[in-house]
Amino acid sequence: MNFLKYVFKHRHRLHDSQNQQAGSAGSPADQTLPVATNIQANIDLLTTLYKDCSDIVFHQFTVYGTTQAFLIYIEDMSDIELIDQQVLAPLQNAADFNASVGNLAKNISVCHAKELASMEEAVGQISKGNPVMFIDGYEKAISLGVAKWAKRSIEEPVAESVVRGPRLGFTETIGVNTSLLRRSIKSPALKMKLLKIGQYTQTEVVVTYIEGIADMNLVNEVISRLKRIEIDGIIDSAYIEELIGDNAMSPFPQLMSTERPDAVSANLLEGRVGIIIEGSPFVLVAPITLFSLLQSPEDYYQSFWAGSLIRWLRYFFFVIALTVPSAYVAILTYHQEMIPTTLLLSVAKSREEIPFPALVEALLMEITFEALREAGLRLPKQVGAAVSIVGALVIGQAAISAGLVSSPMVMVVAFTGIASFTFPRYTLGIAVRLLRFPLMFLAGFLGLLGLMLGIILIVIHLSTLRSFGVPYLSPLAPLKKNELGDVLIRAPLWTRDKRPHLSNGLYNAYRQVPGLQPKPPQGEDAG
Repeated sequence: MNFLKYVFKHRHRLHDSQNQQAGSAGSPADQTLPVATNIQANIDLLTTLYKDCSDIVFHQFTVYGTTQAFLIYIEDMSDIELIDQQVLAPLQNAADFNASVGNLAKNISVCHAKELASMEEAVGQISKGNPVMFIDGYEKAISLGVAKWAKRSIEEPVAESVVRGPRLGFTETIGVNTSLLRRSIKSPALKMKLLKIGQYTQTEVVVTYIEGIADMNLVNEVISRLKRIEIDGIIDSAYIEELIGDNAMSPFPQLMSTERPDAVSANLLEGRVGIIIEGSPFVLVAPITLFSLLQSPEDYYQSFWAGSLIRWLRYFFFVIALTVPSAYVAILTYHQEMIPTTLLLSVAKSREEIPFPALVEALLMEITFEALREAGLRLPKQVGAAVSIVGALVIGQAAISAGLVSSPMVMVVAFTGIASFTFPRYTLGIAVRLLRFPLMFLAGFLGLLGLMLGIILIVIHLSTLRSFGVPYLSPLAPLKKNELGDVLIRAPLWTRDKRPHLSNGLYNAYRQVPGLQPKPPQGEDAG
């Protein structure tokens, strides 16, 4: 462990009794450093580790006036009042401390008090905000679960708002996020496995799945990829997403990131795996497909007619956002005969004083639009939306008046930008925005032939792309007829008897009993 390497590196500073406890044989990688019975050795060790840490508090006291003890915690991360009332006062006024020393953790009236046998465990608890107590002559430390730090309240997700549906969103606290999932899925089959990643951050990562539904081969693969990560620190879920994907060079996201507990719960019930990261309000879900990125949780909160219509609109706007600027450049540059005469005359009139070819004109407007979009995101909320909207209107009108771009090009770019806002997943929108530029270059140099070549290359890439072994275009390619009902349309809930088959392993295929379609009452009940 990294902590042990650091400790052994500085062993010459430690007390002789601590060195005897740790032993001299073996390497730091395969040893644990036990808590010393000599309290001064523990103080020396922790003082060395937390040198120049002004927020670390060492509080020394005596138990029953005879036994030396000390408490170490991080200031402003522990509940000081609870420590004084439930820990220090009872121990300092204990009538017979020696009688209870072997059962100390059970005699402290604090929830989550537990014994720690190694210094590595002690440092881990201190970093979480839990005070750790050491007592002279006692071979174990006591962790006190009284961590207290500022955390954000549960709010509605900003990036995934819905008209109808739950208003709960994940926060940066991993305990809050796991409890939100427990509120939704109350079965003990919901499993959560804890990992720690990052040499310095020691970020907690929870892998969650439903036992009996998720394929254990998939679960083990997720855990294996996470354990392979050796890095200084994990700051956000995006770090994990980039390090465990199947194809690091693909612009398309291979894991779904969401702030919505209901979306994660729905995916867990389909056999997928969730990854919760401490410090990030975005939970990762794997595996995914292209079609799952185009689906919104609200599809299932409206009628299946409305859900199907909105889903088809998203598919249509996905194609629009990817190809319309390129098609406009190709047709205007090489294939004017495809434009109706009246429209062609109108376009020609608007472009007669434009000094740039259609490709340069499109690139100029697209880059300007992307700059305005980025400025709107980075500016304060009070002025961000106003700047992006007013900026687009003013710059667009000014560019037309100055003769730099034509009116049809402004309309094409604006329509494309609106289409890109319809994607439920922001990461998919980024991929489409990136691919739009090489498609415009191909269309500008080769016309519609270049556009078709670019689309073919994208389809080939999507056909070979995998998300934890699941084909990215599944269930369309490879074709799975029984799963198309929830892709081409939003199938009614009473028709979705089976879960999607995500892997080749054994899985629980049925999610509900057949025949749940509502029917009018018959016979005696009809009256």
